[in-house]
Amino acid sequence: MGTSCWRRTLLLACSFYAAAYANSFLEEGLVRKDQVKNVLEHEPVRGEPVCHHTMTGPIETTMCDYETIESVNEELYTNLHDLVQTPFFRYFQVDLYRECPFWQDNGFCMNRECGITTVDESEIPEKWRAAALSKIDLPPPGQRIQLPGCYYRDSDFCFLDDLTEGEYFDLATIPERYTGYSGPSAHRVWRAIYEENCFGLSELNLLTGRSPAPVTLPDTLTDILRIPVNGDDTAEECLEKRVYYKIISGLHASISTHICAEYLNQSTGEWGPSLQCFVNRVASHPERLQYIYFDAVLLLRAVARVAPYLSAYDYCATSSVIPHDHPHEPDLMDEVRTRVRLENVLQIAKRTGKFDESVLFRGENANVLKEEFKDHFRNVSRIMDCVGCDKCRLWGKVQTTGLATALKILFEIDEKALDPCNNQNLLQRSEVVALVNTLHRFSESLHLVEQFRDMWKNVGQRDSERLIHEAEEAVEGYVRQPSRFTAE
Repeated sequence: MGTSCWRRTLLLACSFYAAAYANSFLEEGLVRKDQVKNVLEHEPVRGEPVCHHTMTGPIETTMCDYETIESVNEELYTNLHDLVQTPFFRYFQVDLYRECPFWQDNGFCMNRECGITTVDESEIPEKWRAAALSKIDLPPPGQRIQLPGCYYRDSDFCFLDDLTEGEYFDLATIPERYTGYSGPSAHRVWRAIYEENCFGLSELNLLTGRSPAPVTLPDTLTDILRIPVNGDDTAEECLEKRVYYKIISGLHASISTHICAEYLNQSTGEWGPSLQCFVNRVASHPERLQYIYFDAVLLLRAVARVAPYLSAYDYCATSSVIPHDHPHEPDLMDEVRTRVRLENVLQIAKRTGKFDESVLFRGENANVLKEEFKDHFRNVSRIMDCVGCDKCRLWGKVQTTGLATALKILFEIDEKALDPCNNQNLLQRSEVVALVNTLHRFSESLHLVEQFRDMWKNVGQRDSERLIHEAEEAVEGYVRQPSRFTAE
């Protein structure tokens, strides 16, 4: 990327944001006492959401504000939390043991918390096993790019596992939480993910000051987005690049929130929420919380758009009464439970999934930019093979697949293809499972933020000052010594 393009990307990420961020509790950029308090002392909206036909809130390319998501998230989270416990959505097939394609790495996590247990294929309903799914789901060889153990179609934003390989995991029994995986190996993974965003907006570059062009970089991405410019005739050129960055950063922030919510106290050996962890990783950088909201809206829009297909999907493994000698087969009550909860989620998504995908990938270079976007996101899905912690790698693969599926639904599938009668195999089972579980991850992150706010209410002034001071020191140390970055 040339110097002029780099400058324009930074400077034209633009005054559009200034009005959007006004009066938002996510307003500040650097670690400041007031901004931590703004995040943790914010009172979320409760009650019926109200969406608008024009952009009124600070979530870019959406037509609903933060308060809309806040007002429905507890209902959304309750339904999703039950939905992902049902047989169809809890079993995920994936190959966790492909070699890292980008570098040689022996940085595997030796902590027992990194390990996970597979599910024997005999426990999986026969209809969902690899042999059965590969006959239905795999596209013909001419319609996919094949690599050892994985492939992608032209419409895909990530690499998908070959359904004849991989093992099964019960996601409901594998919590996304602190594992102890950190240090240089974890740092390299997140650095590669951010640097895969070669559009120019990289949090790593911003925080460390390493810029590919001789420009003066503000301290945070939020400050860049506030830089005033004269005119906005080319602002649309950088919209896709900002969206890409937000998606990746939102994923990072959501993962961090889960880690902090179930953290291991090294002194007591007990598990529980760490307010200091949350202040350090999320609350002291409010834009990160903003990106969680952003990804939630994007996922809700994708679910809403594909609602007819999801409503018609077959979630039952059998069509007859379950024999008593097959206790692992789901019964009809599981399907009823699945459909009731799913329908509740679809109705919420239709009301609040107001992401406006039509403003992206327009103009004479739209197709080129979309292909570049897909290539970068596909590489992010491959970078997950370099994660040295099995549990982290599993959830990384689930969520990159879920986000990639959402992007495919929004940008690659036309209205005719969404007809479940004409296109029964629009999505693989793994894509459906990943999409719903990823939406659950983000909804749960926003649910956990409320728990941290409750904790903050019980913190005295001296302790709150200490929490903020330690967060400031953590950021200063990160900028000075990037190798200290903990990248879970």
